Amino acid sequence: MICQFVLMAVLLASCASYKQNIMFKITDPSQATGLTAEAEKNYIIQKNDILKLKVFTNHGELIIDPDLKLLKEIPPQVANTRPDPDYLVDVNGVTKFPMIGELKLEGLTIRQAEAILQKEYDKFFTDSFVVLQYANKRVFVLGATGGQVIPLLNENMTLIEVLALSTGLNNESKAHNIRVIRGEQITVADLSTFEGYKKNNMIMQPGDIVYVEPIRRPASEALRDYGPAVSIITSLTTLIVVLISR
Repeated sequence: MICQFVLMAVLLASCASYKQNIMFKITDPSQATGLTAEAEKNYIIQKNDILKLKVFTNHGELIIDPDLKLLKEIPPQVANTRPDPDYLVDVNGVTKFPMIGELKLEGLTIRQAEAILQKEYDKFFTDSFVVLQYANKRVFVLGATGGQVIPLLNENMTLIEVLALSTGLNNESKAHNIRVIRGEQITVADLSTFEGYKKNNMIMQPGDIVYVEPIRRPASEALRDYGPAVSIITSLTTLIVVLISR
C-alpha cells in the first residue's frame, strides 16, 4: 500500500513538471500571429553580414576549364594554400576588400555587389569575374530534432527545406505544432496535413528560429527520471514491513 502511494505521488509530481523543457510557450492564443507570406526575393546585404569573395580572370575561365589545362599550370602547393578570408560589412555598411579598398555594399543584392566589384577589379585584371557569397545567413532549429544551425545555402529556402536539412521530423515530433519565431513575431505552423503544408511552407529569413515541440510521455519519463528513487524507497519500505511483521 505504501509503495503504491509513493508511486502515485511520483507520477503526480512528474505530470506537473514534465513540461519544464518546452520552449516558446504561448499562454495566450492571440500572441501567435501569422507571418506575412512573402514572395521570393533576393537577400539584401546588411550591417554585420560576412561575405566571401573569389576573383577570377578572363571571364572566369578557370572555373569552367573543362580540359583542366589551366589547373595543371598551377602548382598544387599554391592551389591548396590560397586563403579564403571573410569580409565583414561594418556598422557603416562598408566592406574592405584587397586591392580595391572600401566599398559601401549595404542595401545591395549579391548580384548588384558582384557587378560593382567586377568593375573595380577590372582595373587590375583582364576581364575579371567575381563570385560573392554570404557566409553567415542561417536558421536555428530547436526542439525534438535537437539543436542545429542550418546555413541558408540558397536564397528563398523554405521551412520544409530547413527541416529536411535538420534530419526531418522524427517520431518524437509534433508535426502540427512547429513554431517559427521571427523577431518579435511568432507563428504556429501545422505541417500534419497537406493543406497545412501549402499554407505554412514559408520562405525562411536569416535569424529565424524554428522550434519543433516534442511529444511528451509523462508516465515513461517519470519512471526514467524517478526510477532509481522509487526503487530505493520500495526496498526500504519492504525492509520496514518485514521488520515490523516479525
